[in-house]
Amino acid sequence: MPDPMMLLLAGGAGVLLGVLFFGGLWWTVQRGLASRRPALWFVGSFVLRTSAVVAGMYVVSGGRWQALLACLVGFIVGRVLVTRLAGPPAECRGTPAREADHAPESR
Repeated sequence: MPDPMMLLLAGGAGVLLGVLFFGGLWWTVQRGLASRRPALWFVGSFVLRTSAVVAGMYVVSGGRWQALLACLVGFIVGRVLVTRLAGPPAECRGTPAREADHAPESR
């Protein structure tokens, strides 16, 4: 039976990993869209973020599936926190989407 404190710490580490992953994704989108080489930003960020999360979960779990599950739940909580704090994209804040110029009008 795993120690409840160990599961709580694993969940907290999962929250930190989730904030790192999804906060990094938000930051990458902001930088990548303004960059002259967005593919480099997105691919590089994906590799770094994924490597950090996989390594972090491996270390935190210590071979125990209960700790890995607690870390995964914390990771999902971290995702929710980042998406709530980041808010909707600038395109969705009060300005209606622009119609496509190439679409014909239906009659």
